[in-house]
Amino acid sequence: MITIRPAQARGAVDIGWLDSQHTFSFGEYYDPDHMGFATLRVINEDKVIPSKGFPTHGHRDMEIITYVLAGALEHKDSLGTGSIIRPGDVQRMSAGTGIRHSEFNASKTEPVHLLQIWILPDQTGIEPSYEQKTFTEAEKSGNLRLVGSRDGRDGSVTIHQNVDLYATALAEGETVSHILAEGRVAWLQVARGEVQLNDQVLAAGDGAAIAQESLLRLQAIVPAEVLLFDMAK
Repeated sequence: MITIRPAQARGAVDIGWLDSQHTFSFGEYYDPDHMGFATLRVINEDKVIPSKGFPTHGHRDMEIITYVLAGALEHKDSLGTGSIIRPGDVQRMSAGTGIRHSEFNASKTEPVHLLQIWILPDQTGIEPSYEQKTFTEAEKSGNLRLVGSRDGRDGSVTIHQNVDLYATALAEGETVSHILAEGRVAWLQVARGEVQLNDQVLAAGDGAAIAQESLLRLQAIVPAEVLLFDMAK
Protein backbone atom coordinates (compact mmCIF):
# COMPACT_ATOMS: atom_id res chain seq x y z
CA MET A 1 0.00 0.00 0.00
CA ILE A 2 1.35 3.39 -1.01
CA THR A 3 -0.26 6.49 0.49
CA ILE A 4 0.84 9.78 -1.04
CA ARG A 5 1.31 12.92 1.04
CA PRO A 6 1.01 15.67 -1.63
CA ALA A 7 3.37 18.63 -1.44
CA GLN A 8 0.50 21.11 -1.55
CA ALA A 9 -1.15 19.47 1.48
CA ARG A 10 1.83 20.17 3.75
CA GLY A 11 1.79 22.82 6.44
CA ALA A 12 3.28 26.10 5.25
CA VAL A 13 5.13 28.83 7.14
CA ASP A 14 6.50 31.96 5.46
CA ILE A 15 8.01 34.55 7.79
CA GLY A 16 10.03 36.50 5.27
CA TRP A 17 13.50 35.09 5.84
CA LEU A 18 12.15 31.51 6.06
CA ASP A 19 9.82 29.65 3.70
CA SER A 20 9.13 26.24 5.24
CA GLN A 21 6.91 23.32 4.21
CA HIS A 22 6.08 20.77 6.91
CA THR A 23 5.29 17.18 5.88
CA PHE A 24 4.30 16.38 9.48
CA SER A 25 2.99 18.46 12.38
CA PHE A 26 5.62 20.91 13.54
CA GLY A 27 5.62 24.12 15.57
CA GLU A 28 2.39 26.03 15.03
CA TYR A 29 1.28 23.62 12.29
CA TYR A 30 -0.76 20.83 13.86
CA ASP A 31 -2.50 18.02 12.00
CA PRO A 32 -3.45 15.00 14.13
CA ASP A 33 -3.54 12.83 11.00
CA HIS A 34 0.08 13.65 10.18
CA MET A 35 2.16 13.40 13.34
CA GLY A 36 4.92 11.36 11.69
CA PHE A 37 5.35 7.91 10.23
CA ALA A 38 6.90 5.02 12.17
CA THR A 39 9.95 6.61 13.84
CA LEU A 40 10.12 9.45 11.30
CA ARG A 41 8.85 12.57 13.06
CA VAL A 42 9.76 15.63 10.95
CA ILE A 43 10.52 16.44 7.32
CA ASN A 44 10.74 20.19 6.83
CA GLU A 45 11.67 21.66 3.47
CA ASP A 46 13.28 25.00 4.31
CA LYS A 47 14.38 27.90 2.12
CA VAL A 48 16.38 30.56 3.95
CA ILE A 49 17.36 33.93 2.47
CA PRO A 50 21.03 35.10 2.51
CA SER A 51 22.66 35.71 5.92
CA LYS A 52 19.55 34.68 7.86
CA GLY A 53 18.79 31.57 9.86
CA PHE A 54 17.86 29.90 13.10
CA PRO A 55 19.47 31.47 16.20
CA THR A 56 20.78 29.28 19.01
CA HIS A 57 18.11 26.95 20.36
CA GLY A 58 17.96 23.63 22.16
CA HIS A 59 16.95 20.02 21.41
CA ARG A 60 16.74 16.81 23.43
CA ASP A 61 16.34 13.13 22.55
CA MET A 62 16.09 13.46 18.78
CA GLU A 63 18.17 12.36 15.78
CA ILE A 64 18.37 15.43 13.51
CA ILE A 65 19.54 15.03 9.93
CA THR A 66 20.27 17.95 7.61
CA TYR A 67 20.34 17.43 3.83
CA VAL A 68 21.18 20.50 1.75
CA LEU A 69 19.80 20.71 -1.81
CA ALA A 70 21.28 24.07 -2.84
CA GLY A 71 23.46 26.71 -1.21
CA ALA A 72 25.34 26.31 2.07
CA LEU A 73 24.22 26.12 5.71
CA GLU A 74 26.52 27.11 8.58
CA HIS A 75 26.17 25.02 11.73
CA LYS A 76 27.47 25.76 15.24
CA ASP A 77 26.63 23.86 18.41
CA SER A 78 27.35 23.57 22.12
CA LEU A 79 29.72 20.66 21.48
CA GLY A 80 32.09 23.15 19.92
CA THR A 81 31.34 21.89 16.42
CA GLY A 82 31.30 24.29 13.51
CA SER A 83 30.83 23.33 9.87
CA ILE A 84 29.39 24.32 6.52
CA ILE A 85 26.86 21.87 5.07
CA ARG A 86 26.65 21.81 1.26
CA PRO A 87 24.88 19.67 -1.36
CA GLY A 88 26.17 16.13 -1.06
CA ASP A 89 26.73 16.43 2.69
CA VAL A 90 24.66 14.57 5.27
CA GLN A 91 24.84 15.87 8.82
CA ARG A 92 23.56 13.87 11.79
CA MET A 93 23.19 15.46 15.20
CA SER A 94 22.07 13.34 18.16
CA ALA A 95 20.53 15.71 20.70
CA GLY A 96 20.45 13.13 23.50
CA THR A 97 20.60 14.68 26.97
CA GLY A 98 20.59 18.15 25.43
CA ILE A 99 22.33 20.23 22.80
CA ARG A 100 22.11 23.82 21.64
CA HIS A 101 22.88 24.88 18.09
CA SER A 102 22.35 27.53 15.45
CA GLU A 103 21.95 27.25 11.67
CA PHE A 104 22.45 30.16 9.29
CA ASN A 105 22.67 30.63 5.56
CA ALA A 106 26.42 30.82 4.98
CA SER A 107 26.03 33.07 1.93
CA LYS A 108 25.38 36.81 1.82
CA THR A 109 24.01 36.59 -1.72
CA GLU A 110 22.45 33.16 -2.35
CA PRO A 111 19.52 31.39 -0.63
CA VAL A 112 19.94 27.96 0.94
CA HIS A 113 17.46 25.13 0.30
CA LEU A 114 17.47 22.14 2.64
CA LEU A 115 15.57 19.28 4.20
CA GLN A 116 15.62 19.01 7.97
CA ILE A 117 14.67 15.54 9.19
CA TRP A 118 13.93 14.38 12.73
CA ILE A 119 13.92 10.71 13.73
CA LEU A 120 12.91 9.44 17.16
CA PRO A 121 15.91 7.66 18.76
CA ASP A 122 15.77 4.07 19.99
CA GLN A 123 16.84 5.21 23.46
CA THR A 124 16.68 8.46 25.37
CA GLY A 125 19.38 10.15 27.41
CA ILE A 126 22.34 9.29 25.18
CA GLU A 127 25.42 11.48 25.00
CA PRO A 128 24.99 14.25 22.40
CA SER A 129 27.08 13.73 19.27
CA TYR A 130 27.59 15.04 15.76
CA GLU A 131 28.68 13.54 12.44
CA GLN A 132 28.93 14.85 8.88
CA LYS A 133 29.89 12.98 5.71
CA THR A 134 29.96 13.79 2.00
CA PHE A 135 28.40 11.58 -0.67
CA THR A 136 29.33 12.44 -4.24
CA GLU A 137 26.90 12.78 -7.12
CA ALA A 138 28.56 9.75 -8.70
CA GLU A 139 27.78 7.63 -5.63
CA LYS A 140 24.08 8.53 -5.81
CA SER A 141 23.70 8.58 -9.59
CA GLY A 142 21.45 5.72 -10.67
CA ASN A 143 21.99 4.08 -7.29
CA LEU A 144 20.30 3.96 -3.91
CA ARG A 145 23.27 5.08 -1.82
CA LEU A 146 23.05 4.28 1.88
CA VAL A 147 23.75 7.59 3.65
CA GLY A 148 22.47 6.79 7.15
CA SER A 149 22.05 3.59 9.19
CA ARG A 150 21.95 2.27 12.73
CA ASP A 151 25.41 0.67 12.42
CA GLY A 152 27.08 3.27 10.18
CA ARG A 153 27.86 0.63 7.57
CA ASP A 154 29.18 1.35 4.10
CA GLY A 155 30.44 4.74 5.21
CA SER A 156 26.99 6.05 6.19
CA VAL A 157 26.35 8.32 9.15
CA THR A 158 25.19 6.54 12.31
CA ILE A 159 21.53 7.03 13.27
CA HIS A 160 20.45 5.87 16.72
CA GLN A 161 17.38 4.09 15.40
CA ASN A 162 16.53 1.04 13.26
CA VAL A 163 16.40 2.94 9.99
CA ASP A 164 18.29 2.81 6.71
CA LEU A 165 18.32 6.11 4.82
CA TYR A 166 19.10 6.05 1.10
CA ALA A 167 19.63 8.90 -1.37
CA THR A 168 19.51 8.65 -5.14
CA ALA A 169 19.89 10.98 -8.11
CA LEU A 170 18.19 9.71 -11.25
CA ALA A 171 18.44 10.85 -14.84
CA GLU A 172 15.28 10.90 -16.94
CA GLY A 173 14.06 7.34 -17.44
CA GLU A 174 16.57 5.86 -15.01
CA THR A 175 15.30 3.19 -12.61
CA VAL A 176 16.32 1.80 -9.21
CA SER A 177 14.67 -0.91 -7.14
CA HIS A 178 14.55 -1.72 -3.43
CA ILE A 179 13.34 -4.78 -1.56
CA LEU A 180 11.35 -3.98 1.57
CA ALA A 181 11.76 -6.85 4.01
CA GLU A 182 8.86 -8.34 5.95
CA GLY A 183 8.07 -6.26 9.01
CA ARG A 184 9.51 -3.10 7.48
CA VAL A 185 7.82 0.07 6.25
CA ALA A 186 9.21 2.93 4.20
CA TRP A 187 8.81 6.61 3.52
CA LEU A 188 9.84 8.11 0.19
CA GLN A 189 10.45 11.86 -0.13
CA VAL A 190 10.94 13.51 -3.51
CA ALA A 191 13.46 16.32 -3.07
CA ARG A 192 13.32 17.46 -6.70
CA GLY A 193 12.01 16.27 -10.04
CA GLU A 194 9.26 13.76 -10.72
CA VAL A 195 9.22 9.98 -10.33
CA GLN A 196 7.01 6.95 -10.66
CA LEU A 197 6.95 4.72 -7.58
CA ASN A 198 5.46 1.39 -8.66
CA ASP A 199 2.18 2.65 -10.17
CA GLN A 200 2.09 6.06 -8.42
CA VAL A 201 3.50 9.36 -9.71
CA LEU A 202 5.15 11.79 -7.28
CA ALA A 203 6.55 15.26 -7.88
CA ALA A 204 8.95 17.48 -5.91
CA GLY A 205 7.82 17.86 -2.29
CA ASP A 206 5.55 14.83 -2.39
CA GLY A 207 6.04 12.04 0.11
CA ALA A 208 4.71 8.50 0.30
CA ALA A 209 4.03 6.16 3.21
CA ILE A 210 4.75 2.59 2.12
CA ALA A 211 3.55 -0.56 3.88
CA GLN A 212 2.81 -4.15 2.84
CA GLU A 213 4.90 -3.75 -0.31
CA SER A 214 7.85 -6.03 -1.02
CA LEU A 215 9.32 -4.53 -4.22
CA LEU A 216 9.73 -0.79 -4.71
CA ARG A 217 10.53 0.28 -8.25
CA LEU A 218 11.43 3.91 -8.75
CA GLN A 219 11.75 5.51 -12.18
CA ALA A 220 12.53 9.16 -12.94
CA ILE A 221 10.05 10.87 -15.25
CA VAL A 222 12.36 13.89 -15.28
CA PRO A 223 15.74 14.18 -13.50
CA ALA A 224 15.06 13.63 -9.80
CA GLU A 225 16.61 13.42 -6.35
CA VAL A 226 14.90 11.21 -3.79
CA LEU A 227 15.33 10.07 -0.19
CA LEU A 228 14.10 6.65 0.94
CA PHE A 229 13.67 5.70 4.62
CA ASP A 230 13.50 1.93 5.28
CA MET A 231 12.26 1.52 8.86
CA ALA A 232 10.98 -0.94 11.41
CA LYS A 233 7.23 -0.65 11.98
